[in-house]
Amino acid sequence: MDLDVAILSRIQFAFTVSFHIIFPSITIGLATLIAIWEGLWLKTHNPYYLQLAKFWIKPFAITFGMGVVSGIVLSYEFGTNFSKFSEITGAILGPLMAYEVLTAFFMEAGFLGVMLFGWQRVGRKLHFFATVTVMIGTWISAFWIIVANSWMQTPTGYKIVNGKFEVSSWMEVIFNPSMPYRLTHMLVASLITATFVVAGISTYYLLKKQNIPFAKKGLSMCMWFALVLTPLQAWIGDMHGLNVKEHQPTKLAAMEGIWPAEEENVPLLLFAMPNMKTESNDYQVGIPNLGSLILTHSWDGAVQGLKAVPPEDRPNVPLVFWSFRVMVGIGFGMMGIAALALLLRRKGRLYENKAFLSIVTFFTPMGVIAVLAGWYVVEIGRQPWIVYNLVRTSEIVSPLPPERVLFTLTMFVIIYSLLIGVYLYFMRKLIKKGPPSMKALEQQLIGMKAPGYALAWVKSLNTENQSLKAQGDK
Repeated sequence: MDLDVAILSRIQFAFTVSFHIIFPSITIGLATLIAIWEGLWLKTHNPYYLQLAKFWIKPFAITFGMGVVSGIVLSYEFGTNFSKFSEITGAILGPLMAYEVLTAFFMEAGFLGVMLFGWQRVGRKLHFFATVTVMIGTWISAFWIIVANSWMQTPTGYKIVNGKFEVSSWMEVIFNPSMPYRLTHMLVASLITATFVVAGISTYYLLKKQNIPFAKKGLSMCMWFALVLTPLQAWIGDMHGLNVKEHQPTKLAAMEGIWPAEEENVPLLLFAMPNMKTESNDYQVGIPNLGSLILTHSWDGAVQGLKAVPPEDRPNVPLVFWSFRVMVGIGFGMMGIAALALLLRRKGRLYENKAFLSIVTFFTPMGVIAVLAGWYVVEIGRQPWIVYNLVRTSEIVSPLPPERVLFTLTMFVIIYSLLIGVYLYFMRKLIKKGPPSMKALEQQLIGMKAPGYALAWVKSLNTENQSLKAQGDK
């Protein structure tokens, strides 16, 4: 059997980027949650906020480390597997990747140590500053990565000189048409992902009847976050879809399974099996006109279909179609969970309903799955273009022996499988160990080595004890 180096290189990059994106999708949101908890503790002195921050900072550290290690590989693959791409677009994408390192990675690396190990070594304001700085660093990192990828989706601000891209306007490169929608969509997705990871572990503790106060506080906060974030994400997704319709109509046609060159009264397909050979959908079930309403905000609006472009310019329609439905289905499931949580909260049964707790536990990894599905929609839907409508993926693959690419792909699968096993092992250990007890927190913070960060809590406890004693004497 002949091996296709282009297909193997694409599979290798798809596998490594899929593995990598798991970790930023958690850490971006988790860093934000930790900063919120620490800020609330400083403001209210409620020890449960401190307990949440100190527990989740360890899973954050492990996940952050995995993200850094797995992300480095991707930069090398641009040079090894897609060397022509680096040569053609290096003047634009090279600086963008460098900005990510200079503005985000150094910021995260500089303050991560203080965030992780500075609890008893620096003052409370400095520690909180370090936590917030790491949080902002994750956002900036996401910004530059999304800028680079969005430029490949909707390229602007360039000129082509001797077959290579050069910058004509950095503002147009950075703020290309799809970047604002994709950046907000990704950041909110990361917040939702982290929210459901925390909520899922909290419900696990409640079902096991362990760490009850800690779990209640975590679940309660996360359900409030989900109640706001999930409908917000649906609105952002709608705006993003309109942007895709304008700038990447073929991708949108694949997402919705629209085959005619132009179709009015588009149905919203609930189920279909897109058939690329017959250029039609098998077993189609849909709601008439609802697709037009969603995609054009008009009941009978027209949408460009897949037949508007030659077959060689179309993506893998079944993969895009079903990846989109996995993402949307999980999103609606999360929205339903948030609404159900509000109903149970009003009835006073948020922490006791076992069916609800089991569903939330089941949804612990669903945010990551939704992010992966969304990423497949974005990347597979862009094909066969690496720079949309300008450079084909098949044109920029390095002339490597297929056997070498197959070997490295096999090694990546083996090594990454071991890495994810180690990651899950340590995460399981942290979850089984549970959060630090209130007594342990007090022992860590009280003492001469503890700065004002700890002494503020000690003073507040002494004040409360004296007040209680005075009331008892009366």
